[in-house]
Amino acid sequence: MLVSNNLRNAIFRLLWNPRTQRALDGGAFGRRVVESRESSWREEAEGSILLKAVSHWRKDSESWFAGSYDRLPETLRVNPHTPDKEWIESWLDGIGASRTPWFSGPGSAWEMPFERGSAIGEIKNIMTALHDTGRITRQESVSMLPVLALNPSPGECILDLCASPGSKTTQICEHLGDTGAVIANEVISGRVNTLVTNVQRHGSRSAVVVQHDGRHFPKVPGKGFERVLVDVPCTGSGTTRKNPDVWSKWRPSAGRSLHSLQFDILRRAIAVTKAGGRVVYSTCSLDPVENEAVVARVLAEGKVRVIPSRELLPGVPSEYGVSDWPCLDDSGEPSEWDPVDENLMPPLDEEISSQLGGCLRVWNDAIGGGGFFLAVLEKTPESGDSSETARIPFPSPKQYIDPDSFPRPISQKRKTELENEWGSSPSSLWFRGKSLLWSTDEVMEIWESDRTRKSGREIVPGGRWRPLKVIHLGLIAARLRKGNLDRIVSKASRRLHEEVSGPFLDVEGTVIDDILRGLEPHRNTLEELGDEERGSRILVGPDGYCLAVWVGSRVTPMVSESEKTVMRAVRGLTTDSREEE
Repeated sequence: MLVSNNLRNAIFRLLWNPRTQRALDGGAFGRRVVESRESSWREEAEGSILLKAVSHWRKDSESWFAGSYDRLPETLRVNPHTPDKEWIESWLDGIGASRTPWFSGPGSAWEMPFERGSAIGEIKNIMTALHDTGRITRQESVSMLPVLALNPSPGECILDLCASPGSKTTQICEHLGDTGAVIANEVISGRVNTLVTNVQRHGSRSAVVVQHDGRHFPKVPGKGFERVLVDVPCTGSGTTRKNPDVWSKWRPSAGRSLHSLQFDILRRAIAVTKAGGRVVYSTCSLDPVENEAVVARVLAEGKVRVIPSRELLPGVPSEYGVSDWPCLDDSGEPSEWDPVDENLMPPLDEEISSQLGGCLRVWNDAIGGGGFFLAVLEKTPESGDSSETARIPFPSPKQYIDPDSFPRPISQKRKTELENEWGSSPSSLWFRGKSLLWSTDEVMEIWESDRTRKSGREIVPGGRWRPLKVIHLGLIAARLRKGNLDRIVSKASRRLHEEVSGPFLDVEGTVIDDILRGLEPHRNTLEELGDEERGSRILVGPDGYCLAVWVGSRVTPMVSESEKTVMRAVRGLTTDSREEE
């Protein structure tokens, strides 16, 4: 099989370094290095156990292979809540990007006219700045499907049980706007940090980042969640276009070893969902053992039913779930099921088997991207934890006291300070360390609500987060210095301007343009300032654009380079201030 130009370019990027470049300049040696790597990679793919396994999961495995080979295109979402949405979409259209036709969520989704990670020049600079400032989110197209199937509504309380790195969490936030709550959970500390970074980058008020083992997630809020997303750890057999190592490393035994973990996480997701609520289970695996077998196992417990997924996602190139699959050994060949593998086998119960067709399979070649699986489950009202609701819980003997590192609602003293400084105090403000955090009324309701533990036998009063371990919440609105209010954070300025007067100064658009060009105008430019006033201010142009600055004898910007890059581009200035000087 011939290697595509896309693959060849990807390999060149992988191998490039100064020494290799010198060799390539010399010609023969460099060509031999690249051709050797191309050949070995192709041999790994064509002789892989994964390809053999796919031949037992569908008839035309050659078609799948042809669509699972080249590097993925760059794909992204546009944040519907950014005031620059129309400009961004016009810019994307102008550089040859195309809208994802089946994307039905708020905002928009786009496929770029180049491979993932290969943008160059000004396009790369603007894309990086748009992502860093939360205006867009780079995300694989098929990864957007679970949230579209979840279909969150403003004001709802949602759980993202396996949330890191956070692209689905931020997508849920875009459905909610500045309402509702998204409890974004991750168990591994390093991945928690990534999740927090992406939530902060996105700038949503509705997100709450927590750290728990998903198999034992606390039932907080006590009444349960309206919707739960369960994008479980998996073998990633559908990610060959993103992770070429899958070709050589994937084995059927890996899926069997993950099955119990996947089932336990999904089972807990169902337990913390309200009766009548929705659970979306998803993987980037093609293996039925990680997909339909897990769904069949929770169906057998009688607490959920499958909602046909294809009806919820019109236009998505997909196939129905399967109800029969072979046992494969680690050579990819069919073998006999072991009696201990009963949970991995196709279900014998016709009622369960008939529901599996309502799951959704996305094959790489059909969608032109990654492979994916999802199932939409509804918790049946008759299974609404009647055993728990029938109990009268007693107060928990354990004292749940939140540590100082947890966010807390601001005090009355702080509210008074904000009213004096800003003219009013927005609702749902919290403090943690040196930051004021702005959240939603629904997040405050979770904190205030009573919750139960030990299957409803004990009640823990509200006014705390425990037993939740909260790492971060909401939008960082302002910074504190020595316990006192210091400055509004740039990312929150535009939304705060709708609610408070505070440190906002109306200026001509040319003042903002000059500062973005790298000039530092004299403080006298800001006519509303008193002679002795110094410190942080937010300049507001006639178009509503906000620019955080520091006022001393001169006026200097207090925003990131990425924010300045976007503001220059939107305002028709060169994206590099040095070129303006």
